[in-house]
Amino acid sequence: MEVSSLRIFLSVADTGGISAAAEKLHYVQSNVTARIKKLEEELGAALFVRQSRGMSLTAAGRVLRDYAERILRLELQATDAVRGTIENGGAIRLGSMETTMAIRLPAILKELHAQMPSAEITVSTGRTEGLIRDVLEHRLDCAYVGGPVEHPEIESRVAFEEELVLVTSKEAVQQNVLLVFRTGCVYRARAEQWLREEGLLPYSLMEYGTLEGILGCVDAGLGCTLMPKAVVERSAFRVDVDISPIPAHIAMIQTLLIRRRDTPLSGAMRKLDQLTERSTL
Repeated sequence: MEVSSLRIFLSVADTGGISAAAEKLHYVQSNVTARIKKLEEELGAALFVRQSRGMSLTAAGRVLRDYAERILRLELQATDAVRGTIENGGAIRLGSMETTMAIRLPAILKELHAQMPSAEITVSTGRTEGLIRDVLEHRLDCAYVGGPVEHPEIESRVAFEEELVLVTSKEAVQQNVLLVFRTGCVYRARAEQWLREEGLLPYSLMEYGTLEGILGCVDAGLGCTLMPKAVVERSAFRVDVDISPIPAHIAMIQTLLIRRRDTPLSGAMRKLDQLTERSTL
């Protein structure tokens, strides 16, 4: 069974047909048909149901798809690990909370690029819950998330420690409205915990997708929020908002750098880990 045949098989499964897969892979249709037929003969099972509207996977095909995806993922990891060893670089698909990306990562990424200019770095932002899921499902190599994280397949290290503060407008109009990121944000969870403990419920929630959106609406007097103090102090809105301390057990929160335990470390990932450790000292 060849890896290239598995790649063709997955393409047919994804596109639902021989012609679409051939076009996607830039192969002639007869070659794709022959490779699928050979794969079915090797396995002794039909992998697709041929229908007038296209092709769908059989039960055997669905089983093979799971293994094929894992095999191709391992192939990519092996290639990256070897190249990372040779070139002392490699690639990183990095995830981060938006607040961490705004205040902590620029200096780290600048130094990483300076030391490893050939490393390929892709950064995406999101909420802690989604970032953890993306790491577990191999869509990200590592991510900066809000702690704690307890999962048997996740390895983590403390990257930073943030102090959350209450942020309000100097001329607040709606102080009974809490401005938050969408569900899955660790800061939102802390804010809701704080409201419960202080007996401030019921409280209206307004969800936003961006850091700037939340702070801009706080400035406009739409409500209040909990945000890392360092974020607010570096924000363009700093002179227009007030910050107040909250209880320490709510305020202090760790940012963790996480990855799957079975993820091979490229040279760039090792360097990122070192730079993160250095930034905490």
